[in-house]
Amino acid sequence: MKKALFNLAFSAALSSASLPADACTRLIYETGAKSYMVGRTMDWMVDPKSDLWAFPKGMARDGAVPGAIKWTAKHGSVISSFYNLATVDGTNDAGLVANVLYLVESDYGDPAASKKPKLSVGAWAQYVLDNFGTVAEAVAALQKEPFAIVAPDMPDGHKATGHMAIADSSGDSAIFEYIGGKLVIHHGAQYRVMTNSPSYDQQLAINTYWNTVGGLQFLPGTARAADRFARISWNLNAAAKETDPRLATATTFSLIRAVSVPLGIADPKQPNIAATVWRTVADLQAKRYYFESAYNPAIFWVDLEKVLPAAGGKPMKLDLGERPMLSGEVSGKFVGAEPFRFISH
Repeated sequence: MKKALFNLAFSAALSSASLPADACTRLIYETGAKSYMVGRTMDWMVDPKSDLWAFPKGMARDGAVPGAIKWTAKHGSVISSFYNLATVDGTNDAGLVANVLYLVESDYGDPAASKKPKLSVGAWAQYVLDNFGTVAEAVAALQKEPFAIVAPDMPDGHKATGHMAIADSSGDSAIFEYIGGKLVIHHGAQYRVMTNSPSYDQQLAINTYWNTVGGLQFLPGTARAADRFARISWNLNAAAKETDPRLATATTFSLIRAVSVPLGIADPKQPNIAATVWRTVADLQAKRYYFESAYNPAIFWVDLEKVLPAAGGKPMKLDLGERPMLSGEVSGKFVGAEPFRFISH
């Protein structure tokens, strides 16, 4: 059995090493007070010019492409943008978190062949944050596939292919992937870690092998997605469950930093390895969203109850384009702004 697991792990790891995907990691940390924090890294070959946005509930939305699905936001949210063309990370006023990570194997099918309303892949996470308060609610709705995803190329030439992880304040979790044109959902509190390639079922199989080895004996140390998955899974299980909120936050950051890739690290022979440009931690009980830029030696955060506009109000933006040096609670630095348009071509 162990040999079979090794063969599967080795072959999958070799295949993932040559895939042209950039790297990210997401984890769910359970505190000693039975609350939860979600940490993630954004690893990309260049600075994706992310800004923070605060969106009100009551906001009219659409999928940004021809034949788009339309909705009105039931929840307010704070999100991190990606080139101001996509929502790739964020949390809402109900304590639901969404994280989109790159997955080169993503295949959303042919949207032109579908009669369903269309949704830009850049709006996928925002649709979830706007409409749902729990993982179970989101899974029940999304498994019916109410839309077809349209995924144009990004401005830097990368394919806009990703999978999405969501979590809520109960610790529930779900992973959504489109593989071979079909939606695959992994739903359960046990799905606490996500990285990139290969597909999630293969990631779980690879991690099963490393569990038989034991983290005190050996853990894979490269920046590849499969190695990061194994390493963070073991570290997450080994980490102390802190009851003090400050220590719990520090622990979550320490875990996510442990799988970060240093600035300046890149390998032209393995384009799936990219430097970590920012990290976030969402405290699902306190409804607080932390942001750490790799370009600045400080952490800042927002409390959702302070930053979210009133229902139907104007969206607010924290411009990070010039890499401002920020620390502490920064709700007062958000200013009104017209919302960005999701990628459409």
